[in-house]
Amino acid sequence: MDYPKYDLKANSNSTIFEFISSGTQGDILKVIKYTLMQNPEIVNLGFGDKININENMGTFDIDDVNITDNGDRNIILATVANATYIFTELYPDKFIFFSGSCKIRTRLYRIAISSNYTELVKTFFIFGILQNSHTGKYYNVSFRKDINFIGFLIKRK
Repeated sequence: MDYPKYDLKANSNSTIFEFISSGTQGDILKVIKYTLMQNPEIVNLGFGDKININENMGTFDIDDVNITDNGDRNIILATVANATYIFTELYPDKFIFFSGSCKIRTRLYRIAISSNYTELVKTFFIFGILQNSHTGKYYNVSFRKDINFIGFLIKRK
């Protein structure tokens, strides 16, 4: 994927990446964070505006609900994809789970995957997450462009 992307600044183990979104609303600090889930084979990809920064404590929050509307959506998506390439080079055994904070954002992610599917499947196994309407249990299936998934799992080949 050869799209414009922002420069990334990673922590020492490449589980947290920061970048500046520059656009119509100014410069906004963004953060991508990969966090182990209950299943140690899966990490959650968290992404959004970096807020409530406490330099002394080394803590911050991620606002994944705010709509920045900075006019650089595709650059941001390419930057998150770039961080994921870097992360999975270091941790190829991990599955990465991600979903949008709302159905519209999850749909945006599905469209982005669909638009770049041919390139992405060269490097990643890609799955969509669905929920059984009778049992409530979640399950994954191979990604398809025409299904409205509730989330996604990817893993480096």
